[in-house]
Amino acid sequence: MEIRIKWYYRLGFTLLLFIVLFVFVKLSPLWLPLFKILMKVITPFIIGAFITYLLHPVIEILHKKGLHRGLAVALIYIIFFGGIGYGLYKGIPVFIDQLEELTENAPVLANHYREWIQSIQEKTKALPENMQAKVDNGIESFELKMDGLLTKVLQGAMDIVNSFVIIMLIPFISFYMLKDINAVKKAAWFITPKKWRKNGSVFLKDVNVSLGSYIRGQLLVCFIIGALSTILFWFFHMKYSLVLGIIIGITNVIPYFGPVIGAVPAIIIASTMSINMLIIVVVIIIILQFLEGNIISPFIVGKSLHLHPLIIMFALLLGGEIGGIVGMIVSVPILSILKVAIIHMRKHFGKTDIHHV
Repeated sequence: MEIRIKWYYRLGFTLLLFIVLFVFVKLSPLWLPLFKILMKVITPFIIGAFITYLLHPVIEILHKKGLHRGLAVALIYIIFFGGIGYGLYKGIPVFIDQLEELTENAPVLANHYREWIQSIQEKTKALPENMQAKVDNGIESFELKMDGLLTKVLQGAMDIVNSFVIIMLIPFISFYMLKDINAVKKAAWFITPKKWRKNGSVFLKDVNVSLGSYIRGQLLVCFIIGALSTILFWFFHMKYSLVLGIIIGITNVIPYFGPVIGAVPAIIIASTMSINMLIIVVVIIIILQFLEGNIISPFIVGKSLHLHPLIIMFALLLGGEIGGIVGMIVSVPILSILKVAIIHMRKHFGKTDIHHV
């Protein structure tokens, strides 16, 4: 009888939760503008906290080796933000020039690509008739997207300029978070209800063990692969080397599918230049992925997630359906957090059930 009442209680609670969520969504015109303002305010703090999370272990290592904490923070702070600032100072003009050239040459690239496809069709004569129509539609879509790409980039640049004050706050927020990390931890401990402190602390430690090394390692791997791609493309005189290298580096954060997604633009552009360039680009991508999969990633990232590849692929496909490329990028970290949360919930409810028995 008690078990039946317990299930009725859980069912009623679930139904009530769905009703509350439904009403909450329906009232979105009232709270959504306030939410947007709130997100704009707390975004630099979220970014600053993420940077602090990335740099904190390095500072702790230096501090344990005898370096004063303030000096360790200042050293890592200058290296990190100084490197980013110098890279942006040197890279943004080149990136904008290459992107502008790529946008202007989009129709020419599309024509070369169309001629390349047609020559293959003439030689093979085995492709279905409707495939040519699909290729033409894809090329037209590619042209339209490339035509609007520069406008989006310029609009994004204007948004960055308009948010200059907020962006400038991020380094200061990160600095004070790194400097006063113990005070931040004490504040978080103080505002957390007492009954949640112990379990919450254990949960965050397990999330950090499962996810921390993966995020830091994956970002480093993506930077290495993106830099090597840019250098090799530039060395072999591949057009838009910086733009393509950045694309390959960013998409490399997506397990399994990322290298394929990042390689597509480079292969398409190389195919419009020459067969030799196409072969060079394909060889570069194969070599880089071999190095990343067999040397760089196992050495830096390892197998810190402890998740089966099928589960990761399912999460990637689901994230792609929900949020596109961004959804695929964040799907694995969210999956790792959910894994730790489920384990803790099972332990908690298991203890609760034993206590009731």
